[in-house]
Amino acid sequence: MYPTIAKLFRPALALTMALGLSACAAIDTTSRNAPLEAPLTAPEAGSFAPGQLSDFKVVQISVNVPNSLRVSEANRYYPSGDIVWREDPLGDRYAQVKAIMEAGLARGADRLNGTRPVIMQVMVTRFHALTEKARYTIGGVHAIQFYMTVIDATTGETLIPSKLIKADFDGLGGSAAIAAEARGVTQKVRITDQLAKVIQDELSRPEGYVAQTNGVIGVINQL
Repeated sequence: MYPTIAKLFRPALALTMALGLSACAAIDTTSRNAPLEAPLTAPEAGSFAPGQLSDFKVVQISVNVPNSLRVSEANRYYPSGDIVWREDPLGDRYAQVKAIMEAGLARGADRLNGTRPVIMQVMVTRFHALTEKARYTIGGVHAIQFYMTVIDATTGETLIPSKLIKADFDGLGGSAAIAAEARGVTQKVRITDQLAKVIQDELSRPEGYVAQTNGVIGVINQL
C-alpha cells in the first residue's frame, strides 16, 4: 500500500553515487604538489593563433608521468588517487600509464599531414580509469588529464604554450563493459582511441578538442 523505504531512497542514492563517480571529471585533485600546476614551458605568444588550423608534423612526443602522482589500488567505486589503472598486471603503474599515453598520442599525431616539424611535450596530471567494482556494476568516467606544450622542432619556438587538456569520457559498466570486452574492446583500447582523437582534434581543428559530457547523466542512466 505504501512505498517501501528502498523505493523512496533509491533516486537519491543513485544521484549521490553518480555525482561521486563523475567527480574525477569535474574536480582537479593534483594540488598536493605545486609543480604539477606549473606549465611545462613558460607561456609565450607563439605563432599559432587561436582558430588557425595547424600545419604540424609531430616528430617527437615526450610524456612525463610524475612520481608525485598518487597511485590507488583500492577496489572502490571512486578511490582517491591520481592514477587508477587495473588492466595491466600489478606493477609500475607510472610506466604503464606512460606507455598508454604514448601509444594514444602517437596514433593521433600520425594522422596529421602537416609539414612543420614539432615536438609535443606532455605532463600527465590525472589518469583515472575504472576499478573492478565500478567496471562491472555502474560504470563511471575515465578522467585522463594532462598539460600539453608544442614546440617548433627546428627553431625551438613555443607554438602552443602549456595547456591543460581534459580528455575525460564515459566509461562502460556492467553488461555493456562485459560485452565490449568480449569484442576485444577493453579500457585500454577505448582510452588509446580517445587520446588519438583528442590530440588530432586539438592540433588540427580551429576549436580544438571539444570535451564530452562529465558522465553524470551516463552513470544515472545505468542505475
